[in-house]
Amino acid sequence: MVKHYRPPGKKKEGNAARYITRSQAVKHLQVTLPLFRRLCILKGVFPREPKKKMKGNHHTYYHVKDIAFLQHEPLLEIFRDKRAYEKKIKKAESKKNPDLANRLRTRIPTYKLDRIIRERYPKFVDALRDLDDCLTMVHLFATLPALEREKLEVERIHNCRRLSHEWQAYISRSHKLRKVFISVKGIYYQHVEIIFVDGLYIFVLYVLFKAEVEGQKVTWLTPHALQQVLPDDDVDFNVMLTFVEVYETLLTFVNYHLYHSINVKYPPILDPGLEALAADLYALSRYFDASSRTPVVDPHDPSIFGSEQVETQQKGTPPDESELRLAQLQHQLPSNEPGALMRLVEDVTDEDEEDEDTVECKKLFKDLKLFLSREVPRESLLFVIPAFGGVVSWEGEGAPFKEADQSITHQIVDRPTQGHIFLSREYIQPQWVYDCVNARIILPTESYMVGRVPPPHLSPFVDNDAEGYVPEYAETIKRLQSAARNEVLPLPGIGKEDLEDPQKLLVEGIIDRAEANEAAERKRKMILEQNRYLDELKMEVIGTTTSDDKQSISKEMEAREASDPDIQRIVQDHANMSKVVMSRNKRKLYEAMEIGKKRKQSHVDLLKERKRKIAAAQKSVES
Repeated sequence: MVKHYRPPGKKKEGNAARYITRSQAVKHLQVTLPLFRRLCILKGVFPREPKKKMKGNHHTYYHVKDIAFLQHEPLLEIFRDKRAYEKKIKKAESKKNPDLANRLRTRIPTYKLDRIIRERYPKFVDALRDLDDCLTMVHLFATLPALEREKLEVERIHNCRRLSHEWQAYISRSHKLRKVFISVKGIYYQHVEIIFVDGLYIFVLYVLFKAEVEGQKVTWLTPHALQQVLPDDDVDFNVMLTFVEVYETLLTFVNYHLYHSINVKYPPILDPGLEALAADLYALSRYFDASSRTPVVDPHDPSIFGSEQVETQQKGTPPDESELRLAQLQHQLPSNEPGALMRLVEDVTDEDEEDEDTVECKKLFKDLKLFLSREVPRESLLFVIPAFGGVVSWEGEGAPFKEADQSITHQIVDRPTQGHIFLSREYIQPQWVYDCVNARIILPTESYMVGRVPPPHLSPFVDNDAEGYVPEYAETIKRLQSAARNEVLPLPGIGKEDLEDPQKLLVEGIIDRAEANEAAERKRKMILEQNRYLDELKMEVIGTTTSDDKQSISKEMEAREASDPDIQRIVQDHANMSKVVMSRNKRKLYEAMEIGKKRKQSHVDLLKERKRKIAAAQKSVES
């Protein structure tokens, strides 16, 4: 049967029916391009890459179902109404009618993103998996200055700072921080997320952190505490502000869930005196400590609130909830309790059984009491040290204990010399704390003392064995770790049974060709000596050996030596046989992998050559 003829342009099939360009989507939704971008960011709609691009490669494509999803979004109508009100306000201002303009400003439609967050992240684990960029962006905006021309409002900056401190306080409380790395970009953090069974990189300097919550590893970047200079035209702040708007709501939901998981009320109510002194982490630690105590203060108790609050209660006016909570905190904690700063080292009540990693991190700085001088990065150290079980204070008002405290074991300074010195403590540089955290042991302080050049700060996110080059200080740390745990260091990647077969090691790529040849030669000599010894013992049992017997033994040994396989030939034959059975695509992929290995090996050789030249230069200077 002949197929029915379809005139061109009447009906679309394939990619032409499934994908739509951005200009077509904007025209279909009847919105402007900035509003379309904002709507896509809020709803999590991203461009697609079809296999066959109908309109050409210079267009951006979206799926038709995504555009239909945006078409039925209630926020679209709110944005249209908001735009209409903005036009009315502009018209009233042009007619010099300020009363009407102010009245219209109070009636502008508002919206919340709670429903969108619940739609995009139906489970808590989904939110944790998408938390890396969220934390990085929130920590970035927490350090930016408020600028009216870039629509950076003071309220938004303060909200980002509050959310970042609440997140850091929970990580310290639960001891989930795992890795810290200081770089030129900033501080990198990584933590392990606690999984519940409920079914920028632009112009600032950063620090990277890594933590683990509920089995999900979260890595985020925080800027250094420096004055940020914003560029003029390099960054589109409208797009970034839209992302921050989503991330603020997402992090609020995550903090709420995490705080309630450890039976702590959210949002926390902090001491205004500590907030005025920029000691938010200390105030949060006191709030955690007060919330973990079981006694609840009676709001009608006149001994707590004072005579003025009693009078207001007698008059029938109930006190504000924040005042009640603040009075409860002040009642349960002394005004300046040294151990309260980092009660984070205490056990968290009603928690699940902690894993070995958490217990190890919890006890790293358990017996240490540290003091921070004014020039060190206070906020980062106040976050890291309590997360690993230490007690810390700083120089300034609101500190839990002063510099003259004789129980201080370490003082962290970052200056060439130290004037007044206490003999009962050690003076170290801030890098010592971060290196101890990454190594999970207390490192010797000799290399980190004041005035000395510290060792290289190694990244915990780099696998030295996989890269093929292990720095000298990394080997030193491994020896210290094995000494602390009473272990014997094995050869990386090699078991005892594999040491007997150098051919296997070479084929698997564990050792290079020169090492394999040396190992094979040693093994061959050992086998020859063993066979010669056994033959001599055999001849001694039979009787005295003759010259003919010796010649036969030597010929037999030469034959055995000649029969031993050449390891280079074996490896070459193995590689050739593997290539023969491969398809063309797999062969090209294998060759690309070989090129990558050679490139990595050349980089390792370059590092070794640089290391050799530096050692030679130091030796010549010393001599």
